[in-house]
Amino acid sequence: MVRKVSTHRSRAPASAAPDRAVVPPRGDPRAGATAISLLRPDRHSGPPRSNFAAIDLGTNNCRLLIARPAEDGFVVVDAFSRIVRLGEGLEATGRLSEAAIDRAISALSVCAGKLRRRRVTLARSVATEACRRADNGDDFVRRVYDETGIKLDIISAREEARLAVLGSHSLLETGDGPAMIFDIGGGSTELVLLDTSSDAPRILDWHSAPWGVVSLSESITGTGSPDPATRETAYRAMRERVAEALSSFVTRLPGGTTLRMLGTSGTVTTLASVHLDLPRYDRSSIDGLMMPTETLRGIATRLAGMSIDDRAALPCIGPERADLVVAGCAILEGILDVWPADRLSVADRGIREGILRSLMHGNASLPQSAPPPSALAQAAQVRA
Repeated sequence: MVRKVSTHRSRAPASAAPDRAVVPPRGDPRAGATAISLLRPDRHSGPPRSNFAAIDLGTNNCRLLIARPAEDGFVVVDAFSRIVRLGEGLEATGRLSEAAIDRAISALSVCAGKLRRRRVTLARSVATEACRRADNGDDFVRRVYDETGIKLDIISAREEARLAVLGSHSLLETGDGPAMIFDIGGGSTELVLLDTSSDAPRILDWHSAPWGVVSLSESITGTGSPDPATRETAYRAMRERVAEALSSFVTRLPGGTTLRMLGTSGTVTTLASVHLDLPRYDRSSIDGLMMPTETLRGIATRLAGMSIDDRAALPCIGPERADLVVAGCAILEGILDVWPADRLSVADRGIREGILRSLMHGNASLPQSAPPPSALAQAAQVRA
């Protein structure tokens, strides 16, 4: 049975603005993978409500989740999500553009206001691939702090993968043998091979591919062309680029007949919404959904063949995602080529939930070990 995370919202109490976030200095043991920001309520605003917050600033989206601990996990108090396209143009220039920075800071200012209103006492805010790659990523982080009071932690691809698994692995289908969790981002894609034979899943291996929906779309153009042949050629080139990026990981994957897979990303939730023909996105219908992978492939191929206007007309895609969803489809099909599971669990959860679990449960971690020699010696079973 899939356990759902409650989305109950309580009314926000009126409170004075908290002090500016406390920033762990470089070299502090709290910095890096466990960096946090402490938001201290005014002493006259009443006792803290033990609200925790997680901010995930990706290459394409800015997402916030505020929650308080509950017996079965946590209860969501507030949430926010906005497409900011922080990595727009990064592939060509190597820098975050002023327009993208302004969009991100605008969204983070909304997040800062929610942190104050909800009297958050402990938070962690992370930035991923766009800030890792950008020449001005550190300058951007300093500007965010100066203008919003939010201290962003630019995390490694390894930490990004760990948090995604920590936040989503409970939705993995039960079974024997290794399992794969992947997260298709805006600037990169993280894949994690897990051993779930015990109550605490163990990371066997992981891989970060340098392509996400934004970076791949900017690297290979043509999926928005009015010419069907041009769209087909562009999609084929995207799939070849993804296959190349995954080739080193393929040699480390174990063979097997029972393959389990979970996807946590906007691509898989969007394709699941198209599959259900939803008039608008509905998290309760998507999170924990099990889908045949052949159905997902069929939807991916159909979307790649559609004009950008036809994609934009689909309610769960719209104009904001119509130009990027094809790259996500190419990445998804590339993953299915190397890990040909029969079905896929869909998760509308990931990094933010992983951060919240870490904050609420003392930086919860996943054990990691090198893959066994037998796994390293075998190539993955690849289906056409």
